[in-house]
Amino acid sequence: MCANVFGVLKSLFGKPFDGGKRMDTSSQHPSMARLQEMQGELAMLGPQVSTFSGLQIDREYRRLERELNRLQVEVDQVETEGRSQLQQARKMVAQEVESLLRHLEENATHPSRLAIEELTCEARQLVEEGVVAPQRAGASEISDELVDALQELVLRLTQVKTGGRVSLRKARYRALTRLCAVQEVVEGRTRQLTLPLSDDTHAAVQSINHAMVRVSGVRSQLVALLMGLSSRDSCTQLSRVLTELLVELDALDVSGNAAVRNYRKQVVEEINALLKHLDLEGEGDDTRRYDLAQNDSIREIEAVRGRVSQLQEGVLQQNEVGELAFRPKAELQSLLTHLDQVDTARNPCIREARRRAVLEVQAVITFLDLREALARRCHGLQEHPSHGAVWQVLTSLSELQAQVLGFDGKRADKSYMVLEELLTKQLLALDAVDPQGDEMTKVARKQAVKFAQNILSYLDMKTDEWEY
Repeated sequence: MCANVFGVLKSLFGKPFDGGKRMDTSSQHPSMARLQEMQGELAMLGPQVSTFSGLQIDREYRRLERELNRLQVEVDQVETEGRSQLQQARKMVAQEVESLLRHLEENATHPSRLAIEELTCEARQLVEEGVVAPQRAGASEISDELVDALQELVLRLTQVKTGGRVSLRKARYRALTRLCAVQEVVEGRTRQLTLPLSDDTHAAVQSINHAMVRVSGVRSQLVALLMGLSSRDSCTQLSRVLTELLVELDALDVSGNAAVRNYRKQVVEEINALLKHLDLEGEGDDTRRYDLAQNDSIREIEAVRGRVSQLQEGVLQQNEVGELAFRPKAELQSLLTHLDQVDTARNPCIREARRRAVLEVQAVITFLDLREALARRCHGLQEHPSHGAVWQVLTSLSELQAQVLGFDGKRADKSYMVLEELLTKQLLALDAVDPQGDEMTKVARKQAVKFAQNILSYLDMKTDEWEY
């Protein structure tokens, strides 16, 4: 809208008014000049507002709000002298200020933004209780439960919907990068709990052991800093400490002892691993890494999904006419291999995108497998009645899976609810099958139940509106 306001303001100059007289552009009206200055200020504030990813309590929010409120007051004070051109220009600038104020508040109070903050607070509490507090008490052991809980929070964060909004993408990316860094640091701490060499092994070992103890302390400080639990440390301070340790280690003479040299190398690697997490302060603000639509790995995944969609369309078209001469299983398997080789760069959103693409490929493969199994089934052979009942359910599931593969709606759609109900009925039908002691029927029913549950899960995945 800033551009529109500027265009209107610009177009007003030279227009006829007051009985056909024209405004003298060489002596521009002071009110019009002031409105144009305000429009310039709005042009600078607009991008800052649209990309703001914080909360209402943040200093940046208060600054932007203060600037916009100031402009709002100044716009109201602009004298129009009853001139329609000035009134129109003032109205449009006022509307733009109100729009930016609204947009700023929406960014900070959006349900997804609040969900991100809630998960961040949950992670902060976990780290406080499981890492920081024990470290203060002199303990160093990290529980497996903490590692699992952090991983669960990472997954929950990847599932927060952003709707493509830059502010939400930035907020989610910022929270994820910090939590993933904490997760990596914590996992690194669990790998090294004792000093691997004694001081009398070599003259340099005592210095290396001392460095490793200090690294352990910095690791806990870094975790607290990343999660906002420490106000006395800073990235610059920790970086300086770690860099000094690298210099000290580099000066040690470890020639002639491969074990000590390897030990020093491991400690140096630990330090470098921590240093790479200290540049997260501007992450998501100074870069566009949060915009995964521009990520090469995402583009690679999307290219695979596009090809899978083409293959699936061909399979479903042949299924409608009752035959499946087109069986692209070999290509689908190669696409799975391709997806496995996609570099996720430890980014949980890219991992989730890849996981979903893998499920899409597997869904088409399992559909083809079941169709082939149904086609190979020999109806003339004598089989246990209960086994025949399972086959009957599988036939129905095959038809339903074809509908699920082709489904392109939302959970609120009637067709979704019908599919969900029909799949649930097939699960109930399987539950009602009595194997009567037949082992083959027991195995077949178990597989059929898993197959039906997978179709339901796939339907849910297709309709959960997730995006990276």
